Amino acid sequence: MIIRKSQTEIDIMREAGRVTARALRSVGEAVRAGVTTLELDELAEAVIRDAGAKPAFKGYHGFPGTICASLNHQVVHGIPSSVVVLREGDILSVDCGAIVDGYFGDSALTFPVGRITAEATRLLDATRRSLEAGISRCHSGMRLYDISSAVQTLAEGEGFSVVKEYVGHGIGRNMHEEPQIPNYGQAGQGPSLKTGMVLAIEPMINAGDAGVESLDDGWTVVTRDGKLSAHFEHTIVITDEGPVILTVE
Repeated sequence: MIIRKSQTEIDIMREAGRVTARALRSVGEAVRAGVTTLELDELAEAVIRDAGAKPAFKGYHGFPGTICASLNHQVVHGIPSSVVVLREGDILSVDCGAIVDGYFGDSALTFPVGRITAEATRLLDATRRSLEAGISRCHSGMRLYDISSAVQTLAEGEGFSVVKEYVGHGIGRNMHEEPQIPNYGQAGQGPSLKTGMVLAIEPMINAGDAGVESLDDGWTVVTRDGKLSAHFEHTIVITDEGPVILTVE
């Protein structure tokens, strides 16, 4: 069952989204060569706790960090570490969430570290635009896979691949609620979208093949061919006027 949120719940989730966005902005401002992903993790946690919120990821199914810090060919769920040092030309995908009064916000951005290659720039741009394309389909009366199809069409049209094993999701009192939102699919299929639905849409796009695999740490997911991957995500609510992004300051 897809849970539709009341205006009171949406207002709380908007605050959770603001805190999440603030933490991601602070992380992005600190991204530079020589910084460790653990330092970024500690910064995100401080921002979230200073706002009176709780880190959504820390301890979630045993995950040790406040952020997922996925570097270069890492797709999602990278564990922050004191030995992972950012270098010029890297790209870093940072997924972050905050809890306010029992409700979740969830967002992700991929940051360039200094000057990056033209291919990496193109990948980040296409992934960001694929998220925007998906969000543009979030109108009452449309179908869930209209979102999926929009993401896939844009990403593949730019020559990139869509990760199929990991998907977006509903969100609210739980980090992951129904529905699952694949980043690929046939337009016109799936449940009808309705006002009050809150969705976390999150394209994960690979520069090479779509194949991924998990590392022995039980968390980190990497591209099978070792090529770059990017990840962008927003939490949005469907309103009578259209989609509204909650994970902005």
